[in-house]
Amino acid sequence: MLKLTGWILIWLRGGSLKLLVIATTILIVWGITAPVGTLVWWLGQSAETLGLKQKNRLESGRSNSGNIETPANKRIPNSGVLNCYIIFLPGVGDFSADELTPGEEFFLKTLVDVHPECVAVGDIFPYSAANKSLGGQRLFAPVWRFVERAKGKIISGDLLIKIRNLWRFAISLDYRYGQVYNQGIATAIIERMEAKHPILISPNQPIKIILIGTSGGAQVALGATPYLKEWLNAKISVVSVGGVFSGKVGFNAVNRVYHLHGNRDIIDDIGGVVFPSRWQWLVNSGFNQARQQGRYAEIISGPHKHDGNQGYFGEDRAENGLTYVDLILKKVNKLPIWSDRKSP
Repeated sequence: MLKLTGWILIWLRGGSLKLLVIATTILIVWGITAPVGTLVWWLGQSAETLGLKQKNRLESGRSNSGNIETPANKRIPNSGVLNCYIIFLPGVGDFSADELTPGEEFFLKTLVDVHPECVAVGDIFPYSAANKSLGGQRLFAPVWRFVERAKGKIISGDLLIKIRNLWRFAISLDYRYGQVYNQGIATAIIERMEAKHPILISPNQPIKIILIGTSGGAQVALGATPYLKEWLNAKISVVSVGGVFSGKVGFNAVNRVYHLHGNRDIIDDIGGVVFPSRWQWLVNSGFNQARQQGRYAEIISGPHKHDGNQGYFGEDRAENGLTYVDLILKKVNKLPIWSDRKSP
C-alpha cells in the first residue's frame, strides 16, 4: 500500500493542478471525518475514564489520606511540597507527544530548575482526545509514519501533519464536538500529571496549574481549563506563546491568561481577526470580560517568528547574543504566576 501511495504521489508531481486537486480533496475528507475519531473515542469511554467521576475520586482520596497515593507530607528535596504543574501543549506541527524540539525540552527543563516546586508535563499530544500520537493510531499509523519519513520529499510531511492537526484544533472550537474533545484533553492532562507526580489534595491550598500552549496548543489549553477547574482544586494560569485562540472557551474558568507574541510573528494575529469573540466591541465574550477584569494581558516577547530557528523555542542567537528560547524564558519567568502573592 505504501509503495502504491508513493507511486501515486510521484505521478502527481508532474502537474501543479493535480497536486492542487489532491490537496483540496485531502482537506475536504479530513474536514468531514475529523470528528469521527473523537466520537469513537467518546463512545468507548466509561464515566470514570471520562472524568465524570473524577471529582468524587479525588475527594475520596482527600478524605482517606489527604492526597492521592502518596503521604500528605511527601516532599521534593530542597523545594518543599510539590504543588505546581507546568503543562506544555505544542503547536500543530507536532507528530506525537514525545516529539518536543531541543529548544522546547530546554525550555521546560530550565523552568523546573528555576522553580523546583514545579514538575513539567510535556508528554501530551493536544491533537488527539485519546492522547495518541499519529503513529499510534491503529488504522492510519502506517500512512502517518510514511508521511513522517517523507518530510521535505514528495509532498512536505510537515504540511500534511499541520493540516491534519489544524482540523483537530477546529474540533476544539466547534460548538458540537468541542466539549467532548476538550474533556478528553483535560482527562489526559490529569492522567499525565498523576504519572509525573501524584496530585496532592488539600482543601486549604489549591494546586497550581500553568498551561503553556504554543500555536494551536493555546486554544486546546483554554478548552481544557473549565474541566480542570471543575475536577481539581486548582489555581489555573494559561500562558499563550504565539498562540492562536478564540475568545469563547476557558476565560471564565482561568485565573489569568498571558499572551506572549513576537514582533515578527504574523500567525498569532490571525486569532484576533477571524474570531469575533476577540473583537473589542463584543463586550460580553469571555475574552473581553477577562481583559476588562485585568485577567488577560498581552506581552511582546521579542524579535520572535512563529516557529523555526528564530521562533519562540529557536536556538539561533538574536541581536543581543541570547538565543530566542532564552528570550522567551526571561519573559515567562517574570510573569506573576510563580508566586502565591496576588497578581497585580
